Amino acid sequence: MKEHNSKPLSDFVEYPESEMLARSDDFYQQIKRRHTIREFSDRPVDQRIIENCIKAAGTAPSGANHQPWHFSAISDASTKSAIRIAAEKEEQAFYAGRGGEEWLNALEALGTDDQKPYLETAPWLISIFAQQKGGVTIEEQNKNYYVRESVGIATGFLINALHHCGLVTLTHTPKPMNFLNEICNRPKTDKAYILLVAGYPADNAQVPDHAMIKKSLSDISTFI
Repeated sequence: MKEHNSKPLSDFVEYPESEMLARSDDFYQQIKRRHTIREFSDRPVDQRIIENCIKAAGTAPSGANHQPWHFSAISDASTKSAIRIAAEKEEQAFYAGRGGEEWLNALEALGTDDQKPYLETAPWLISIFAQQKGGVTIEEQNKNYYVRESVGIATGFLINALHHCGLVTLTHTPKPMNFLNEICNRPKTDKAYILLVAGYPADNAQVPDHAMIKKSLSDISTFI
């Protein structure tokens, strides 16, 4: 490895193997309770919780450590309403045929349609942007690397953090999502990646049977 400025790893915690196994199983038991839901309560969520979860997302690895993401956290009712109007306009075109027969058929088992009331009901929308330009400080405007991969990992961290603190989420991806740049006042060099809906589940929240089907370990992995 080339010489570079660095510091000794000082915050790594090693556990006995038995504890590692227990912790891995405990994490699996916790994370398998994470479900995508579409019925949200309007109960408020303290902004400090969202801030902590976004800070957790910001610790994700990224290409050249450029951290090519921006999280616009939205609780303002009028802004959420504007997002719903714009999103449903795109969704109406999608479900009217723009999505294509195969994609629309794949969504049948989830019961989705072009109506997105949760965009107004949920206390928080987090618009996640992928940045093509940046660096390790916000003043830099260098080329970012592995942008989609980096933002995808950070989004996973964020979903996990929100689940860990007791909230539910929905990953919403209307196409195109350019309207989010205007509503969130983000530059054209930012590309809307995911609109994450976060809050408490409604009392009548449902999980589609189709969404409960998870591939087995043997289906998703090989050990060589």
